[in-house]
Amino acid sequence: MKQNFSLGIRDLWDELTTLQLAGFYWVNIDRQVDAALFCQQVMHSQTHDAKRALIGCGERSDPLLTSLFATETKLSPCYTLPENKAALLNLTDDLMRSLRPKYRLLVLYAPASLWRDISAERLQRWVDDTAIWLRQRQCTLVVISHSSGVTRLRNMLISQHRGLYGLASLQWQQDRAQYLVSWWATERGVRANKVQMLQSGNDGWQMLAEEEAVLTPSLDDDGLFLMEKSVLEGAPALSENWQLMDDNAMLVQTGMLTHAATLVFALNLTTQVDTLAKQVHSLRRQRGELLKIVVREMKPCLRASDERLLLACGANIIVSHSEPLSRFLARVESVQGQRFTKRVPVDVEVLLTTMRPLQIKGYQPPETFRQSVKMLIDSTLMPEDSKGVLVALRPVPGVRAMQALTLCTLRRFGDVVTITQGRLFLFLSNCRLNELDIALKSIFRLPVDEVFSNRIVWSQDLQILAEIKTLVQDDTSGQEQQVNDYVHLQQTEPAPRSQTPRREPIAINLLEPDLLARAPGASS
Repeated sequence: MKQNFSLGIRDLWDELTTLQLAGFYWVNIDRQVDAALFCQQVMHSQTHDAKRALIGCGERSDPLLTSLFATETKLSPCYTLPENKAALLNLTDDLMRSLRPKYRLLVLYAPASLWRDISAERLQRWVDDTAIWLRQRQCTLVVISHSSGVTRLRNMLISQHRGLYGLASLQWQQDRAQYLVSWWATERGVRANKVQMLQSGNDGWQMLAEEEAVLTPSLDDDGLFLMEKSVLEGAPALSENWQLMDDNAMLVQTGMLTHAATLVFALNLTTQVDTLAKQVHSLRRQRGELLKIVVREMKPCLRASDERLLLACGANIIVSHSEPLSRFLARVESVQGQRFTKRVPVDVEVLLTTMRPLQIKGYQPPETFRQSVKMLIDSTLMPEDSKGVLVALRPVPGVRAMQALTLCTLRRFGDVVTITQGRLFLFLSNCRLNELDIALKSIFRLPVDEVFSNRIVWSQDLQILAEIKTLVQDDTSGQEQQVNDYVHLQQTEPAPRSQTPRREPIAINLLEPDLLARAPGASS
């Protein structure tokens, strides 16, 4: 008897959750924790007599999947797939040898990096071959891919509509998730380009009801400009519709009475970022999408992570300190007529905690270094391939890695270094590739080219993840103690010892008049 399966997302239409028999479906999910919850929901949502199988990829230690592997039965067996290209390409052959599935739901749960070394052409052949095998065996396959690399994978799969019955993405947005269905085919037809907001819970995902739009009284303030007075660099207001405020706090107070005005904030210090982020967030949440919010950096104080934080809180644009007044005014003019359509979470603390770099810096043991970098790369709140750079530095002959480490001073949170394989591994968060030379010049007290003979740089997320997996701790005796001594020295560096004054010879003339008068035989 023909049997369909289901994704199990509560309150979502059947047309977007049904899994047709012999169908091939693919869901890309940004975060691993969301993917594990999604996978668990799919496995638990089937009928009691439905045959299903879970194929994990090195995920037996995942807390959410441990129970699935522990409770596997004949109707619901579990397998582990090695994380390599050969195992993936031979998946159907292995399933025929171990399971010989028929009328069964197969769920493949794997990181997107599993497809890292597969070209678009090879991926298309694999999709087509797998689709043919599914029709022969009358089985349904759902691929749940997650973590770094899903963007690249999604772009490669968008053209696979002939082999895939459905393609969807689950993207985390601070306090909820956006479920984007590119297309989804069932016996009832095909649905395409659908977007729904989902909320996670202990028992899986659920569709959120659409929020009713808050109707704001119509105010004729679209042409009103409210600015902190320092942003005009001493110039007067350009028209009667321009009002200058003494500080950002007064600007917020006045802005709360507007509907579609343009508000321009001034930012002078790094310590003001958190306060300004909360002010921008409050305005955006309370006054709506028509308000135009501009932040002008008056002095160089913004990191890339700070800019992302302000934009996520609701700012339309950030104007750099390097732009002259004329360019700044043009940027203010460019936001007129805009509507802010991005999702802003209810709780600003979520943004403040998740969009900050790692709160560690300096030397870290290899294992701590690896875990810290992986946690940052897996973050979905920063653009893919723009989270930082990993640099491997090999000292010149005659210089040990420990000696080179003493020349390294890391001041920013999120910048970490470790020693392994006789090299320094340095991760600089939120550092762009074109800024690397400037950053290294600031970090090392001596020219980098004179201290290190070789430099390798990785800037893409998948490259960085693949490289940090190979890091192993050296067994060099005493190295850890030397590093600890170096860290302690950096924290409590004593004042330099004063040098002993050097004695200089003083010329003495023995024939001065007073000495001659006392010489033996001299006349008085």
